[in-house]
Amino acid sequence: MEDIRSATNDRVKRVVRLQRDSASRREAGLTIVEGRREFARAVENGWQPTEVYLATDVCGDAAAGIARLAERSGSPAARVSVAAFRKMSYRENPDGVLAIGPLPGRHIDEIGLSERPFLLVTEGVEKPGNLGALLRTADGAGVDAVIVCDPATDLGNPNVGRASLGTVLYVPVALASPTEAVEWLRRRGIRLVVASPDAESLYTDVDLTGPIALAVGAEDMGLSRELFAAGDCAVRIPMNGRNDSLNVSASAAVLLYEVVRQRAGTTNGVL
Repeated sequence: MEDIRSATNDRVKRVVRLQRDSASRREAGLTIVEGRREFARAVENGWQPTEVYLATDVCGDAAAGIARLAERSGSPAARVSVAAFRKMSYRENPDGVLAIGPLPGRHIDEIGLSERPFLLVTEGVEKPGNLGALLRTADGAGVDAVIVCDPATDLGNPNVGRASLGTVLYVPVALASPTEAVEWLRRRGIRLVVASPDAESLYTDVDLTGPIALAVGAEDMGLSRELFAAGDCAVRIPMNGRNDSLNVSASAAVLLYEVVRQRAGTTNGVL
């Protein structure tokens, strides 16, 4: 196992650049995964790291298992000192595991669909934590894929990986413009349901059992006129307090799990 002791090592500096600079990540086509659980889930679901760094003094008893997992992934871990790892880490309390590998995201035509497609479409979501939470919830609801339209933050942002618990690396995520997304959905006969506080229909009053894509937008602006107008149906979540809407990740969770609820109570797709 290679041993990196100095915090001024060139490889340490490179990791720091990738952590801090989205342009560097895009140029290199790389992202960073940090954390034992996130790393293990990503690798077990097919993500192939190109570099793995392990602070054995931080990992403790988990070090041997992580090292074996890195070996099986084809990228043996390099051992780093605590000082070097803390410089590389984006976290306040790192757990000693960090890896570099391909950026998430694929072309929309590479999405695989189930017999009854179920997708989440996001548009203009700015905060990395919100985008990560959306991906984690989408995974929990069992979506086929997430289509990210006009992202205001890059998928390789460390906070996206952190908030998604690594989900961003194994749930199918495609980047597309709103026009591309709408055309792709229409060609496949997938109904687009858009969320808006101003919609007439409550989300519980709409049949969500067929092939469906749910679209949510940024909290301040909502969905663009183009994407909203393309919706086959608009739904709202009832708000009984003073605020007129929920956080975007909370809204998506409510809507996604309504699909799960309705489908669990169906026979052959009929309520």
